[in-house]
Amino acid sequence: RAVTELQNPAIRDRHWVELMQTTQVKFSMDDSTTLKDLIDLNLHEYEEEVKNIVDKSVKEMAMEKQLRDIAAAWATMEFGTEIHERTSIKLLKASEEMIETLEDHQGQLQNMASSKYIAFFEHEVRLWQNRLSNADQIIGSWFEVQRKWQYLESIFIGSEDIRSQLPEDSKRFDYIDKEFKALLAQMNADRNVVRSTNRSGSKLYEHLEMLLKMLLLCEKALNDYLETKRLAYPRFYFVSSADLLDILSNGNNPSLVARHLTKLYDSMGKLNLISGTKNAAGMVAKELEEYVPFLEICDCSGKVEVWLNRITDKMRDTLRDQLKRSLTFYDHKPRHVWIFEWPAQPALVGTQIMWTTETNDAFAKVQQRYENALKDYNKKQVTQLNNLIILLLGDLTAAERQKIMTVCTIDVHSRDVVA
Repeated sequence: RAVTELQNPAIRDRHWVELMQTTQVKFSMDDSTTLKDLIDLNLHEYEEEVKNIVDKSVKEMAMEKQLRDIAAAWATMEFGTEIHERTSIKLLKASEEMIETLEDHQGQLQNMASSKYIAFFEHEVRLWQNRLSNADQIIGSWFEVQRKWQYLESIFIGSEDIRSQLPEDSKRFDYIDKEFKALLAQMNADRNVVRSTNRSGSKLYEHLEMLLKMLLLCEKALNDYLETKRLAYPRFYFVSSADLLDILSNGNNPSLVARHLTKLYDSMGKLNLISGTKNAAGMVAKELEEYVPFLEICDCSGKVEVWLNRITDKMRDTLRDQLKRSLTFYDHKPRHVWIFEWPAQPALVGTQIMWTTETNDAFAKVQQRYENALKDYNKKQVTQLNNLIILLLGDLTAAERQKIMTVCTIDVHSRDVVA
């Protein structure tokens, strides 16, 4: 049986040497060695020792294959590339396959390192552990630096507004930009993952960590700057930093800032800008595009956070004035005529205010012994509701139809409360 075990193809010369040392039997193995020669060595007396050495050779052969597969995989594994839209330079890209392979091979090497059969391959295992550990560390650091560079590049290089507001940080980013592009050129020269991340004496990881610290300083300065803008105009908290930067960089161009109004205001969609000026004459609703002229022309020049606050003030002043005047003229015309003369918001709020007022008046009349006051008011409500329903059967714009339908819904509830 011991001789049969020795026919295993996993056995190498080193295992024969080990067998001779263990059994104290001297023999030479070459192409002329016969089965009789092995039997004559009485190796059956060392069956346990032979079995252990054969088991070891099988385990080592499996380890040898794993190491061979790892070396083959990383010999051809390269970073991908993608074009940076603003600068057209080639940025590095890590595929999912590469990340999965890296994690898998690190796990395999860890298992090998803890195996009792590692002795012969220890140097090679430690070498690959070190190579892949370096690759893993640098990949993590590289893509964090690259991601932050991509985000900040268009801001600190492409925005004159930010460069003038944050001059020191812009200089810092100029240095980062130069260094990162130099590193990128080196990596693109040889995109093999293991070779590019294990260059002797390159100190790539330390260089990346230094750039990352500087990028974090630039990012903090930018965030602090954006925070001052958000404090000056709190509606900026509703938008992302990217949108806010776009607003700030176009602050002197109200028509470009107006693209973001739907994110800043719940209902405002556009401004009616007076041609050839930076003045706004009114506002347009996001839905159904109802137009409401401002009480006064709004100046949209200067710092964007200042003139946007002016827009907010004009919006409030205008709607407040419209509401007051709508209530003043409520009794001058039938309600189904009055409702068309005012914007939706003052009209809806006005109908609610007048319902509350008229209901209280009816209660007051009941206290004055006018017993049919509530019934009479309910009849008036039914008439008002029927007039609105007749309007809905006619030709209306989308905005008018929406306004009348909303008032009808409220009227039905109000009628039922009084009834």
